[in-house]
Amino acid sequence: MSAARAVVEDTYAEAFKSLYAEILITARDRTWLDHAVNAATGNASSTIMCDCEAGLDRYVGPGGDASAPTPDGRPGAIVQFHVPRFRRNRTVLAVALERALLVRISQNVLTCPTAACFNLLDTDPFYKLGRKIAYFGNGYEFRDNRHGRPVWVIPILAGEFVIDRRFGYREGLMGGNLWFFGNGVEAALAAAERGTAAVARIPGVIMPFPGGVASSGSKAGSKYSFSIASTYEKFCPTLRGKPGVESALPEGVNAVMEVIINGRDITSIIAATQAAIAASADTPGLIQISAGNYAGQLGKSFIYLHPDKQPRD
Repeated sequence: MSAARAVVEDTYAEAFKSLYAEILITARDRTWLDHAVNAATGNASSTIMCDCEAGLDRYVGPGGDASAPTPDGRPGAIVQFHVPRFRRNRTVLAVALERALLVRISQNVLTCPTAACFNLLDTDPFYKLGRKIAYFGNGYEFRDNRHGRPVWVIPILAGEFVIDRRFGYREGLMGGNLWFFGNGVEAALAAAERGTAAVARIPGVIMPFPGGVASSGSKAGSKYSFSIASTYEKFCPTLRGKPGVESALPEGVNAVMEVIINGRDITSIIAATQAAIAASADTPGLIQISAGNYAGQLGKSFIYLHPDKQPRD
């Protein structure tokens, strides 16, 4: 007997603009590739307190998406880094993104055995990031042409670190999301895991939280002046019935898991959202699938859960 299909609420996730960069990390094998990716995307779940939101898009080259070969023919991983466009000054925002890239590539990719780093966005303006990281060579660094592209080569203890000279950046989107309402933690998490597995197969998107899942979804604002975000009390099961709390949880829901989806464009996030819904809706114990929004106050890109509601170009 098949499980009952969860109700998919007629609502939308509210995505907002970002500046993002997209890089390709390659390494000798999947083990060292994963070390580089995990380090470079660490402490980047939420810009509430992190310098950016970062995550793995997909594996490419040998052992990954064969339709996307890597410059050096080795296993590769595409990684995205996003900063929100809440800061109105685009110059300040671009500087913040460059700083995040500089720190993360220099400290986590350059240092990883056998790793190399390439740019994937051919844009103008761009960052001269390769030059800045190459200063680590202390005068022994040099420009070269490797794999048909201009690079900086930095002598290191293991041999050489190769990095593209220029790294582009452009507008992307952050804040796509799905909420999985379960009759308990196991059901909500199982649905989220099915959803994240489906999202991982969609090119152009990342899920920045650990394992792709956030168990502490937040709302903007707080009673404390020093905090810009806080727990979303209306959706906390243990606060149901507490004084001053108007619970918004459906009957029978005892746990909620959230999946955040950032990406290069709205088309990619829509595809990821629908893939996650299709993969998770029949999870045993899952009661409802929903999403968070602020009635258009946070972002202007709406990702509808019911595909027939999505505006057509």
